[in-house]
Amino acid sequence: MSEVKNKAAEAKEAAVRMAYISTRDKDAALLKMAEYLEAHQEEILASNKIDLDNLAKKPGYTKAFHDRLELNSERIIGMADGLREIRFLSDPIGEVISMWKRPNGLDIGQVRVPLGVLGIIYEARPNVTADAAGLALKAGNAVILRGSSEAIESNKKLVEILSKACQEAGLPGGCISLIEDTDREAAKELMRMNDYLDVLIPRGGESLIRSVIENATVPVIETGVGNCHTYVDGETDMEMAAKIAFNAKTNRPGVCNAMETLLVHKDVAKDYLPEIAKALEEAGVEIRGCEVTREVIPQALPASEEDWKTEYLDLILSIKVVGSIDEAIDHINKYGSKHSEAIVTTNYSNSRKFMTQVDAAAVYVNASTRFTDGNEFGLGAEMGISTQKLHARGPMGLKALTTIKYIVFGEGQIK
Repeated sequence: MSEVKNKAAEAKEAAVRMAYISTRDKDAALLKMAEYLEAHQEEILASNKIDLDNLAKKPGYTKAFHDRLELNSERIIGMADGLREIRFLSDPIGEVISMWKRPNGLDIGQVRVPLGVLGIIYEARPNVTADAAGLALKAGNAVILRGSSEAIESNKKLVEILSKACQEAGLPGGCISLIEDTDREAAKELMRMNDYLDVLIPRGGESLIRSVIENATVPVIETGVGNCHTYVDGETDMEMAAKIAFNAKTNRPGVCNAMETLLVHKDVAKDYLPEIAKALEEAGVEIRGCEVTREVIPQALPASEEDWKTEYLDLILSIKVVGSIDEAIDHINKYGSKHSEAIVTTNYSNSRKFMTQVDAAAVYVNASTRFTDGNEFGLGAEMGISTQKLHARGPMGLKALTTIKYIVFGEGQIK
């Protein structure tokens, strides 16, 4: 039996027990997981250093990619704190969503139950390992993790520590597992484990998500790709617009909720663009602009059609000057990935129009797209940002990792 099938079978067996483990026991496990992460920081950092050293030997990786992979004491403590926050979230399992009585006397209700076995395929972000494990367990699921080869040593150590904490807390073995085989065939095998997995969640860039969609036979929840925009309206607070755009681009540009394209109304372009360009360039951002943008920012590189479609995940920004809010909305709906979109405006009608007509999981008025995050939304850690419309959309917290069961109470009724 292959590693994938063996761990999938163990996860399915564990999921049967996880479905009815008490909230108290799950919370105790989450607390122990957090404590173990903090207690084993040196081991985690040593494993992470191996991954970073291996990455340094390979060409073509950006600073943003390095940032996503790198762990430090602060980030490990943040992972532990995330698990503690999940512990204090309300347990969704067993929640009665609704109840009604039929004319024949049957009482029919809907109750939340776990999805079962979750498969998570993700790229070089070791913090996802802890977030995914914590959310999956709190929602009564078993989880199979498959990270990228670049983070394999970090993930192996993290899962070893988290699994030990779970077992000592009384959770079933196999409730958290990691596919250690980094070959692509192992990932493809996981994508086809229909007899064992209930859902597969890819978390990463466009190529990863496309690969999962094309190869998976297991149901998939799409997450991750963030070609996000900020639109500076013709009626706006210029200082606020500058702060929001700067933050959306430069505050961790390698994450999915970072801004990739800045749209600016023609009426404010000549006043707004030189100042924001200066701040962005001082922060190391490469600017690519439309023809009008380059008239105002001569040093900007020409933007191509491909640039409007691109999630850079880097200190690169496309800028386009638009003639109206309608043109901005049309551009976003054409090129956006339905992740996070923002307008900066002092016009109430324009803010309402933007919120109503832009098709995205999260739409902002006068705030940075960087807030699209489970923790920032009060959901605790997140499994990812769903950009699809079925079952879950936006930051996937605990309730997104559940489904429903109909419960029916009768008194001898027959049909």
